[in-house]
Amino acid sequence: MNRNYLVILAVAFIITLFLFLVNFWFGLMAIVGIIALGMSIYIMQDTLGHPDILAVLKDQAKNLELRNRGNAEAQNIHVTVIPYNVEFDIPALQIEERYTHDFGRMIDEAKVVMTFQNAEGVRYKKTYMLSALGRSDEDLLKPPFPLFRWKKEE
Repeated sequence: MNRNYLVILAVAFIITLFLFLVNFWFGLMAIVGIIALGMSIYIMQDTLGHPDILAVLKDQAKNLELRNRGNAEAQNIHVTVIPYNVEFDIPALQIEERYTHDFGRMIDEAKVVMTFQNAEGVRYKKTYMLSALGRSDEDLLKPPFPLFRWKKEE
């Protein structure tokens, strides 16, 4: 864990001890705050270095737009568009960078399979079902990056 985070937790613990001397209930409330702060720091550490590439159809379904909405650079990106037999590679996408691939014609429905990796070499695989008619399989309640090592692709 980063030294700065340990200092923050230590200061919060000292404040908690002081609050216990002032009032028992204030001390208990501060313990709840320390637990929440500790969980937040743990989640922040667990989610570092995760690229997340989103694929959408743009410009009347003539272009495929890829956007890295994660918190790390995505490298060695390989994209396959099924059933149109389109494959292409992108060397890297920075955080919030966009890449547009022009099909030259309209795409009705397509399955996009992407493989990419982060700077440490951890490989990811994402699949999107895209439709020009507005249907999409993107789950709005799904977390944007895998929390607690959730569903890591090999």
